[in-house]
Amino acid sequence: MYTIQTRLIHIHQCQTITWSNLYRILKVDPTLESLYHLTPTQLHKKFNLPLEKMKSLYNNLQSYPIDSMLEQYKCQNIQCLTLLDSLYPFSLKQIYDPPWVLYVKGNIEILNNKRILAIVGSRTPTSYGKNGARELTKALAHYNWVTVSGLAIGVDTIVHRTTLNNNGKTIAVLGSGLLHIYPTGNRMLAEEIAQNHLLISEYPLNALPQKWHFPARNRIISGLALGTLVIEAAEKSGSLITADLALAQNRDVFALPGPITSRFSIGTNQLIQRGAKLVQSVEDIFVEFEHLSL
Repeated sequence: MYTIQTRLIHIHQCQTITWSNLYRILKVDPTLESLYHLTPTQLHKKFNLPLEKMKSLYNNLQSYPIDSMLEQYKCQNIQCLTLLDSLYPFSLKQIYDPPWVLYVKGNIEILNNKRILAIVGSRTPTSYGKNGARELTKALAHYNWVTVSGLAIGVDTIVHRTTLNNNGKTIAVLGSGLLHIYPTGNRMLAEEIAQNHLLISEYPLNALPQKWHFPARNRIISGLALGTLVIEAAEKSGSLITADLALAQNRDVFALPGPITSRFSIGTNQLIQRGAKLVQSVEDIFVEFEHLSL
């Protein structure tokens, strides 16, 4: 007999099923058992979801048995956490729309660390931004803080690499399935992270990177952390989306100030104008969490 968690992971493999669809299914059938005993037409009537969507779900569940799915995860050393699991990150459960399923590879115990800071920024940072990212990340690693970022080129890569080089711990949140690392130039970095650190995705293993995946994954980056630090961002940078998500999640936002002559500092300087904490050293970050028992 399979658990509801296992069924939930199995159903999640069908990419035509959205979170809202899944939520409706769970409200009608909290055990998810009926999905394995009814025809597409019966499922359509039971859940009041489009017939074509139910056919797709039915065919997916029949063509990819649960045992085959579990064997694939085992071979790839991938663990799956559902929103119903005790190991699911508590901080992520607190956000508005936590993923129902997380696919993780690496040292899952890192999620138990309360000192987690998200660091995001420009994909084309200036030398000032690169140096700032390295120095702040190095200091965070020294004080045993976990860094979390998105494995993108630029600031994300600097954060992950600097953390590794300074014996810290880092989490990379992907906008694709764990079998399709993006960008491809960071595959080796991802392999290193998967050894003793952590790769996370909310997408099934074979999901290809899609443009809309990346804004969505930003809520996980900010949701895992106590706060988000932005290092260089143009006026319409994707990093500002992460900062806005952090604010919506009631998390702290920090920003590295920059010269007014640089377009890469427009976004961070505007964040500071709007109330983000100006960061000149890690002490500016730590002081905001002195009241917490970390």
